[in-house]
Amino acid sequence: MRLIFASTFYMFFVLSLQSCANPKDVESRLVSTKIAFGSCGWEGHPLPIFNNVLQHDPDFFIFLGDNIYGDTESMDTLRMKYEQLGSKASYKKLKSQVPILATWDDHDYGWNDTGKSYPYKEESKEIFLDFFEEPATSSRRGHPGIYHSYLYEYAGSKLQIILLDGRTFRDDLQAYDGEFEEDKRYDFYQKDYAPHTESTPTLLGEEQWKWLEKELQEPADVRIIGSGTQFGIEWNGYEAWANFPHERKRMLDLIKKTKANGVLFISGDVHYSEISKLETDFYPIYDFTSSGLSSTWKFATPNKNRIEGPIMDNHFGLITITWELDDTTIKMETWDIKDNQRIEYSFPLKSIQFND
Repeated sequence: MRLIFASTFYMFFVLSLQSCANPKDVESRLVSTKIAFGSCGWEGHPLPIFNNVLQHDPDFFIFLGDNIYGDTESMDTLRMKYEQLGSKASYKKLKSQVPILATWDDHDYGWNDTGKSYPYKEESKEIFLDFFEEPATSSRRGHPGIYHSYLYEYAGSKLQIILLDGRTFRDDLQAYDGEFEEDKRYDFYQKDYAPHTESTPTLLGEEQWKWLEKELQEPADVRIIGSGTQFGIEWNGYEAWANFPHERKRMLDLIKKTKANGVLFISGDVHYSEISKLETDFYPIYDFTSSGLSSTWKFATPNKNRIEGPIMDNHFGLITITWELDDTTIKMETWDIKDNQRIEYSFPLKSIQFND
């Protein structure tokens, strides 16, 4: 079930303007939508980053996975860890002031790097949906996995948020066996996985692919696709869409087939922030990674598609869409735990649209 509504603020904004301006004046006014997001937050951490998020007054906050570190076969333990997050003062404050959307990654789905073979995925799903207060009537409760979409309208334009499930249907990863030994950029760390060379292993599963094709055919001006793992990076030896190159190609082919305008990805997992830009034959695909609500990492892996970052401190991502007739702009920012802006990158919506 999709949700279609305009924010209360926007309704008040339009009604106020209509009382003192003609329709053309109303249409020319700027309306902005702010989407904050992040991943990789340990439930045992106080998570003060949520207080930073609130200072920027977002319209939504999206959890992209590793929302807790469950890593367990015990559903009692998993439930307890969610309760630990839910009882945190900073989370309570966030929840009371900002609508929360969420998908999962490996550590809150099951355990490290797991996919469809995780034996408790149905139990884990119910705990996830209950914690994030998914309505009983939600389609999420009626199909395998937790993929879902939302549709919002602002100033006559539509924002679609698509949250993918990269765990429930994902086939096993292929172990690394020296495939990139000659590339000296990778010499300084251990690699775990290699790209699949066959086209049969799946990341999303056929049911989710069919659903996604229908979603991309829905009218929308901006489409934010949330993925627990990174979409736009080159191969790095860890989990990413690059381990399923045929699935990434399928995604690009699907965007092209459906002529879906305004697609950009947000992702997590790696414990740092960066923006990747993947060039295609239709328009560039951006992947804005924000990972490190409480987690940090020692280094960033090679990524020839990186155009901003990496930011290694705790942080959150912020996307601001400024809706304006024929001139909508999208700004991507990374804000760290000290409330310093570490990344700012803007582009016109026109640059991620089909020309015909």
